[in-house]
Amino acid sequence: MIERKKQQMTRDKVSRLVNWGHWFAFFNGILAMLIGARYIGSVGYPESVIGWSYLAISTIGHFTFLAFIVYLIFIFPITLLLPYSKILRGFAAFIASIGLYALLYDTIIYDDYGIHLSPFAFDLAWQDLNALLHSTSYIVTPIVIVVVELTVANFLWKRIDKIQKKQWGNKVVLFVGICFVSSHLLHIWADATNITEITRFDDAYPVSYPATARSFMENHGIDSSMRSTEYRNTKSRNLSYPISPMQCTVDSQPNILVISIDSLRADMVDNVTMPFLSQYRNQNQRFMDHYTGGIDFETSMFTLMYGLQGNYSDRKEFDSTSPILTNILTQQGYQLAMFAPKSDEYIANSAMFNDIHMHTSEGRNGSADADINTINAVNVWQLNQTQPWFTLVNLTAPKDYDTPVGFLGIQTVKPHVALKPAQKVLFNQYRQSLNFIDQQLATLLDNVSDDTVVLITGTYGQVFTSNTNDARSNLSPDNVNVPLIIHWPNSHSNKINYRTSHYGIAPTLLSHVLGCTNPSTDYSSGRGLLEPNNETWVYIGDSRRFAIYQKSEITVLDRFGKYRIYDLDYSKRLDKKLSAPELIQVMREGRRLFNQ
Repeated sequence: MIERKKQQMTRDKVSRLVNWGHWFAFFNGILAMLIGARYIGSVGYPESVIGWSYLAISTIGHFTFLAFIVYLIFIFPITLLLPYSKILRGFAAFIASIGLYALLYDTIIYDDYGIHLSPFAFDLAWQDLNALLHSTSYIVTPIVIVVVELTVANFLWKRIDKIQKKQWGNKVVLFVGICFVSSHLLHIWADATNITEITRFDDAYPVSYPATARSFMENHGIDSSMRSTEYRNTKSRNLSYPISPMQCTVDSQPNILVISIDSLRADMVDNVTMPFLSQYRNQNQRFMDHYTGGIDFETSMFTLMYGLQGNYSDRKEFDSTSPILTNILTQQGYQLAMFAPKSDEYIANSAMFNDIHMHTSEGRNGSADADINTINAVNVWQLNQTQPWFTLVNLTAPKDYDTPVGFLGIQTVKPHVALKPAQKVLFNQYRQSLNFIDQQLATLLDNVSDDTVVLITGTYGQVFTSNTNDARSNLSPDNVNVPLIIHWPNSHSNKINYRTSHYGIAPTLLSHVLGCTNPSTDYSSGRGLLEPNNETWVYIGDSRRFAIYQKSEITVLDRFGKYRIYDLDYSKRLDKKLSAPELIQVMREGRRLFNQ
């Protein structure tokens, strides 16, 4: 009988401790919500009732759920093993304090770098600790949190019986459960209908995985293959682009021709494969160590036109913000035109080309025929212009290894790089396509006056594979090293050996052609091409996967913080840690225009 009473008392004590633990977790969920409000300031506040509604129920459901998970993993087992209230209250206050301070630290990292806490982010932030924790409040705050946790733990323990008598528990659980489920259902609807006012908060909170229309359909046996697997990062924040109003005065207005060739490798411009371009390069300004800004058309062209790192292209603000370059060209009375093969809807819908009149070409027999039609259209268009013009020409045959029917090309040769047998076939077919493009360039430039500023570059490079997914995810030098040739009216040929990138093209045109006196940092991530800069890195890619090309190594990262470090030939993986100072500069540059 006595033993049974002891067991009953123990069960009652454990039950009381469990009830206390639930309320303690709920209170910490509220504290987590208050700290989590800092994320909203980093992302940008909602602009509609539906955005605020989603944010409210998502915040309640998410942070309460996180607090309960922490309780379930760290505190509940101790409740069963050591059912002593004094020990448990102290232990729970300690665990809760660590959790809240980790959350607070995560808000700091997210605001500064745009990523959540992970081994990668922690390692990066630890080496930048002085810059992050620049106030004594980060010394006082942990002490305050511990005091609050101990006070609340004791307060709830003394009043747990009164709280239980009020029977609020089931109502709170029901309310939080409704918020949690409703936020996911609302997100499924927003994802299916592309309501960016909701989906832009997808990555705002740590350990947040809202249900999507795709996952919902797949889980219920509905085909979702027609739905895109990638969405733009629609974080919204006040954009300062440019940081200061542009100051531009121009004395002369030369025509400007920019030719961007998809899949043009720097090491393939030679006297045999591309004799015209090779000779043209030697007669003009040539940049021998030039890098594209991305390994797909969208990202690379974004870096060329805006002069910004590719991760800016994923931001919602640039869906409606045209480049400073085209804005100034329009203000100065230029006629703007783009000539390209008919492609996806990106070109038509992108704000990048809002100021540009589009001319698209089709080819019945492939991209080579489309390129021929593009060149013919440019030549005809030029003849009818009476105002200064800016023309962007995109040629695409090399990315498809394409040549016109009946094209007589050049002899096959042994590749200058080590390739497998199937790759050797692609290598020589690629050379045929480049030789075809070389002839088209000769046709085009023969009709361009010598007083025109001409810029020829590769949109991105080429790796020899028939798998387009592999090609467009490869961040090796073969895929990012592209030629850059600039013809300046009345100038001599010269060779530039220092490293340059697409980021420098817009600042160069704005300062040296359009007479803009603003520092390039007002509107660009790059520096002018004509002045050597002190930067020791180049960012290539978007926010999902990117590479940092440094002086002696290449670091490839993804959005989850996984990284690999290679030598400059991309042939050997190096067993070393990240170079934090340079990476910190990269991360901050990618958010600089939102931090003014």
